Amino acid sequence: MTQKKAVLVLEDGTRFPGLLSGGAIDWKNDRGYGEVVFNTGMTGYQEILTDPSYFGQIICMTQPQIGNTGINGEDSESPKAWCAGLVILELSDDVPHWRKSRSLTTFLEEQGVPLLTGVDTRALTLHLRSRGAIRGLICPLEQGDAVAANFSTLPSFEGRDLIREVTTQKPYTIGSGDLGRIRITALDFGAKTGLLRMLEKRNCDIRVLPAYASAAEILDHGGRAPDGVFLSNGPGDPSIATPAIQSVRSILGKVPIFGVCMGHQILCQALDAQTFKLKFGHRGSNQPVLDSTTGRVEISSHNHGYAVDPATLPPSVRITHRHLSDGTVEGIEWNPGSGLAPAFSVQYHPEACPGPHDSESLFDRFMERIREQRQHRA
Repeated sequence: MTQKKAVLVLEDGTRFPGLLSGGAIDWKNDRGYGEVVFNTGMTGYQEILTDPSYFGQIICMTQPQIGNTGINGEDSESPKAWCAGLVILELSDDVPHWRKSRSLTTFLEEQGVPLLTGVDTRALTLHLRSRGAIRGLICPLEQGDAVAANFSTLPSFEGRDLIREVTTQKPYTIGSGDLGRIRITALDFGAKTGLLRMLEKRNCDIRVLPAYASAAEILDHGGRAPDGVFLSNGPGDPSIATPAIQSVRSILGKVPIFGVCMGHQILCQALDAQTFKLKFGHRGSNQPVLDSTTGRVEISSHNHGYAVDPATLPPSVRITHRHLSDGTVEGIEWNPGSGLAPAFSVQYHPEACPGPHDSESLFDRFMERIREQRQHRA
């Protein structure tokens, strides 16, 4: 493994030196340039690297040692790594593991993701907590003094439609197509494989559509109406996703809807609420959330930089979940009455189940809403 001295330069001029390996730096193609964020998860780096929600971000892992389980063939959330870079303290790349198919460094080289090791990640995390998420560049150490001028030539992430860059370009279907299976239309804002797998295991056929499909396309599941609509996770600013917000607003009340992460934010905006950017976001697999429906606290997995403003939610919406660290909205339910189909969403990732089964029941709740709506129509 070839390493050379390098540095992470933040837009405010702060520098964090380390050793560079992995993929080549290509700032204009989101490799080595991105919004610098931190993740507090102690495990799951493979899922993090392959999560489309991290597109355009340089990820700092707060867990000191990364790489000791390698990369395997089962845990990826998509076919590729999406992040702009990975920053860690200690690389443990040569430890044998029974599930390992290749090393973390090899994977990052294949995927073109720069890896910066030997970084004081505690100092970087504390800086991001104080300063907030900020753009950064990874570069060779000798270029560090001159690199600041490059920020003005690179695109900002505010107002950039990252969803359009990660969504599927063509519809596709998951499931057997057998009669009697539940028909789900999923809007792909950057969908993780684990979310779709949770639906498939509940006897669902899932038709996955590009993020900005029209309302007519959403309500067409192979010539029949879907039983439910699922809104996936995804990257970036939710207020940019105007076509999706309009489409979801058009189908409200016609079919049960379940949204996750970005899908939660888009559903809330379709209900005329607003979103705002958090200072440094929630990213990690150890986030406590209170479910007011059950009265239980769930340990949940998060990856988002925006939240829903509770003051803008309409009276028809009930807040069902709150984050216990900062009180932000983590889930809502919309019950329109008069036989119209309900909608609900959560800000976190119920398929990740770090609890380990705390949140998986939300998928069962979705199936229950679908069965209730079927009975009403009958």
